[in-house]
Amino acid sequence: MQDVLVRKFVPKPGTLVVDVPASKSILNRALLLSALAKGDVTLHAGALGEDAKAALRCIEALGVQCEKVEGGILVHGCGGKFREGASLDVGSAGTVARFFPAALAFAGGNYRFDASAQMKARPMGILKLLESVGVKFIFEEAPYSFPFTMTSEGISADELVVDTTESTQYASALMMAASVRTSPTTLLLTGPRIKGSYVKITREMLKSFHIRTEDVEGGVKVFPAGEPPKEFDVEPDISGACYLYALSLLCGARVQVPRAHLNTAQGDIRFLHVLEDKGVRLTETPEGLIADGKNVPFFNGFDYDMQDFSDQALTVAALGLFATSPSILRNIAHIRHQECDRIAAIVENANALGARCFTDGTDVFLEPAPVHPTRIHSFGDHRVAMAFALVGMKLGGVTVDDPDCAAKSFEGYFELLDSLPRANG
Repeated sequence: MQDVLVRKFVPKPGTLVVDVPASKSILNRALLLSALAKGDVTLHAGALGEDAKAALRCIEALGVQCEKVEGGILVHGCGGKFREGASLDVGSAGTVARFFPAALAFAGGNYRFDASAQMKARPMGILKLLESVGVKFIFEEAPYSFPFTMTSEGISADELVVDTTESTQYASALMMAASVRTSPTTLLLTGPRIKGSYVKITREMLKSFHIRTEDVEGGVKVFPAGEPPKEFDVEPDISGACYLYALSLLCGARVQVPRAHLNTAQGDIRFLHVLEDKGVRLTETPEGLIADGKNVPFFNGFDYDMQDFSDQALTVAALGLFATSPSILRNIAHIRHQECDRIAAIVENANALGARCFTDGTDVFLEPAPVHPTRIHSFGDHRVAMAFALVGMKLGGVTVDDPDCAAKSFEGYFELLDSLPRANG
């Protein structure tokens, strides 16, 4: 798609009810756990983004049969007995890129992996960890990056040390993969995010899939998988919901996302409490959480440690452009190594819009100023495109390049924004 023009949004009275796709973090974990399971699992999920489609393609390439059923996917788990010699393309999906090599290392066999150019540039320290416990790799381009061929005879080590500094996905990958062993595996977690929200999500999902875990000093012990559940409900994507909920503060809207609730383990729910801090009223209903900002005429700047909900750093930056005082987004150095250098994307786009924005490499400092429409550079990153589209919803006249990149996690996002009922026509 060519550049998209985002129209100004003035909400109509009443509640704006907006559906979002299934959580890709939960769905991709569920797809892998279902493939590893000894039995059939029906996953109840909404629309699939590109990352979930990549996971589905990979498990099908491994010989796991999947069927589309009403409201979801039926996965015929193979108990880790995958098709030898399979070739997998993880695309740009970070969860798939980290989860699947770990799972196949534990299952054993020979496999080839490829990825998008974007993923080839992202950190893959988990490959070094797997190599240290006997997995063999042949790298076709740069060391410890895609594409590569992997050969494993299974993992015999009863204890592994996992550093979460680069990504908590390494810990999650090994926790799920370890469930295929016939004896327990102890994972010792190091780094700053050993109790991060995504690690908690993984542990809760292991419990749902009847895989026992125990806290041990410095980490977690994972036991062999039991009989899987017959069904598993995948929550809506709170990360995607945040862009819609942001309209409550930014435009004074009253927004409800069906099936979204505050008791989720998804870390980005903390963004809803950020909105609440600024005066947005949150109301739980059986149908879904409502965020009401109609009585918030203005708001001051943001100052938060965003390490554990860093996907929303871009959203907070977009909102901060309209605050009455400066903002500081703290402890987000790791987002330089995601789909793009997200810190650089914040600084470039915020300055282009008229603000004064700079970074010390770890924190981002944003001084608001009169904002003017401009062209947003998405860097091919779905979160950059979706977050800075909110500026267009407030101002009108903002264009976003490469809007198709939003399909990675939220297919139809820009069409949805354009279709929202407007009091301004």
